[in-house]
Amino acid sequence: MGPSHRHTVLHTFAAFLLGTTLVLSQPSPQVQKNISAAIQAAAKAKTIDYTAFVNPFIGTDNFGDVCPGASVPFGMAKFSTDLTGYAPAGYVTDPTQFIRGISPLHDSGTGASSGSYGNFEIMPLLCPKGFDTCTTTLLARERLRKNNTDLASPGYFSQTLNNSIQIEATSTRRAGLERFTFPKGSKPYFVLDLANDLPGSFSGGVMDIDPTAGRVTLGGRWEPSFGPGLFTYQAFACYDLLDNGKQTLDEYGTWTGDTFGLDAKALGQTHLNLSVNLIGGPPYQSGALFSYANEPEQVNIRVGVSFVSAEQACQNAETEVGTSSFEDIMNQSKALWQDKLSRIELDVPNTPPNVTEMFYSSLYRSFLTPNNATGEGQGPFANTTSMYFDSLYCSWDTFRTFYPLMTLTSPTDFANIVDNYIDGWRKTGWMPECRSNNLPGWTQGGSDGDNIVSHFAINYHDEATELGVDLNDLYSALVADGNVNPPEWNIHGRQVNVYKQSGFVPFAAYDPASTGRQTREGSRTLEYAFNDFGIRQVALLMNKTEDVTTFTNRSLFYRNIWDPDVKSDGFQGFMQKRFANGTFKFIDPIDCSPLDTDENRACSLTDDNENGFYESSSWEYSFFAPHDTAHLIQLMGGNDTFVKRLSHYFSAGYYAAGNEPSFQTAVGFHYADQPTKSVDQVRNVVFSNFDITPAGLPGNDDQGAMATVLAFHLLGLYPVPSTSQLLVVSPFTPKYTVHNAFLNVSTTVTVQNFNSKSVQKTIPSGVAAYVKSVTVNGKPTESRCHFDFYDTFRLGGDIVIELTDDKNSANSCAGSLPESISTGGFASTR
Repeated sequence: MGPSHRHTVLHTFAAFLLGTTLVLSQPSPQVQKNISAAIQAAAKAKTIDYTAFVNPFIGTDNFGDVCPGASVPFGMAKFSTDLTGYAPAGYVTDPTQFIRGISPLHDSGTGASSGSYGNFEIMPLLCPKGFDTCTTTLLARERLRKNNTDLASPGYFSQTLNNSIQIEATSTRRAGLERFTFPKGSKPYFVLDLANDLPGSFSGGVMDIDPTAGRVTLGGRWEPSFGPGLFTYQAFACYDLLDNGKQTLDEYGTWTGDTFGLDAKALGQTHLNLSVNLIGGPPYQSGALFSYANEPEQVNIRVGVSFVSAEQACQNAETEVGTSSFEDIMNQSKALWQDKLSRIELDVPNTPPNVTEMFYSSLYRSFLTPNNATGEGQGPFANTTSMYFDSLYCSWDTFRTFYPLMTLTSPTDFANIVDNYIDGWRKTGWMPECRSNNLPGWTQGGSDGDNIVSHFAINYHDEATELGVDLNDLYSALVADGNVNPPEWNIHGRQVNVYKQSGFVPFAAYDPASTGRQTREGSRTLEYAFNDFGIRQVALLMNKTEDVTTFTNRSLFYRNIWDPDVKSDGFQGFMQKRFANGTFKFIDPIDCSPLDTDENRACSLTDDNENGFYESSSWEYSFFAPHDTAHLIQLMGGNDTFVKRLSHYFSAGYYAAGNEPSFQTAVGFHYADQPTKSVDQVRNVVFSNFDITPAGLPGNDDQGAMATVLAFHLLGLYPVPSTSQLLVVSPFTPKYTVHNAFLNVSTTVTVQNFNSKSVQKTIPSGVAAYVKSVTVNGKPTESRCHFDFYDTFRLGGDIVIELTDDKNSANSCAGSLPESISTGGFASTR
């Protein structure tokens, strides 16, 4: 989802280099020490461990909503502790918050303020006075952690409670191991929670204890974190307690409690069956309570999860973990992460250390979600033969940079997710937009999955069949999104009937044919137009001549909400809401920007959002036409006025780094033939909004959207979605190699005259940072502002970007500008 909070946190460059901005007691300083030592050792290493450069705690403060828990790439299981307060991903660094347990299901980087998942929490306890005295309820079992003890690396997570119990976890795709170390001489107790998830949305469930097998199975139904509460999803878990016969269960039973005095334990009871609490009120608090004989210092618990059944959860644990040790699973997970992270190899010894840490931490988060729940589909996706991914939150966030980054290195992963989008159309009639918790989530912009699948088609159509993607189905899914108005467009598809009729999404329009929240008319028009551009691109690819004409024309509908008479800060012409009769509804372009002084103004999905733009201002969204920026420049008065306006947008404070519609604005100067200003602005954006601390993201990660826009900035590139075009900016590293195992090619980008002094917020005078020339496999490119995926990363070989400190000589594309529809761009596909 988009950012939950309208603010920007700035960090100084000095603090950025040091890796600290605030003195917090979490995470452990050892995390940063290990990363710094690994970067330093890389200069002499024969083989490089790229997982050692990852800081999973970046984004766990400042509302980044990142889950630092143990996960494999695209893991359905993510093991993390759940803390009190604002903690949508379970974990937060705030040392004043209490731990209430560790659970195997989480999302990372989403804006659901009440949290997502957090089902099946287990909490280790010390109960020196016995079973009946154990602190089982949520409030009673909460504990602070020991200072400086939080540890995490790819595939591993650890915390130590203030009673000296250490909690560790490692994972497979749908299972994992939890390891608990107790103080010597203590009897280990555990409370396992059936009912409570992070949002407190329990809708009934069942738990069974099998003391002979040493197994607890549990499952139920819960409400989604970002979608209609009328829907519920099912989830199940299987806890194996005996560590393959090495541990002995002692006491066992059930417990139940509430916040009004109920605190009951039932020794020997083995079954709970709870219905939904129809009268409302606080969620049920019930679950299992058990202890171990012989006072073991360390306890290992195997956990499996499933969205199908408790039996399948057990099977997942048996097949994916089996009798493997904690270290075995941790090493397997690390190897999977090494494979993903080594697909882009920076010249680590000669790259600024903070850039290395930021880049690999970002690349790590780009493979953390969506969650690969293949084999775990429910509802219309039960028993689907296609790949199935959950936690797609949300296509509005991810089409811009998340999937274009995957395009460079990972077409197989990309194809699997695209097949999942297409299967959404097969099963429901439209592609998913913001699926979360296995349920339809709220649509934010348009049918932005269109730009995801079209990006795949444009870049990998020749390999689509081999990759398991049916291009005919892909195109049918696109056309359905573009032409078929669902009866309920809050959760998928678009309000295309009134859009086609008016040439924009009209404000206060009578729509008898469908239901949806009648807000965001401005931003939906702009998103719909770009969705149509994505459809147009695939129509062009597949020689659908009539559709090319139709969707090209519709991709220009963004022009229909341009009001040339609106003025703000001396600039004229802004995107506005518009009535069906053609008259405009004035909205102050400042509304919902960082400069908006009305803290109560609705700017999101709420029904009182009168602003007309989703989580954005007209100042911000008026720059959004990635496929036709050349015409936007003309609407704004030409190159000079556009450059002044875009510069003012940044200097005045309208730019919101944590908001996706702002992503391309930093490189917008390329379209006005002034690329050095893009270089300056990207440096400013990075060092004003990102760093290597827990607060190092400008708001929530948005399922890796912040991770991937930062990764592209550091690589010196920026993608144009639904195309094969990449803008060339200026890398933050002297050299990197991109590997694409599927295409069996590697591409090395060498940055001549790279100067590490340029890698700061303001580039000093006389320091080389601006692009003088670009050559691909020894041949100069036609423009130094952009090149094509087909000429570069698809072919492999060598790209040389030569930098200069002569800003004036570098301040033009010295060739064509990046493409726009209105200037004849995108006339054909490769």
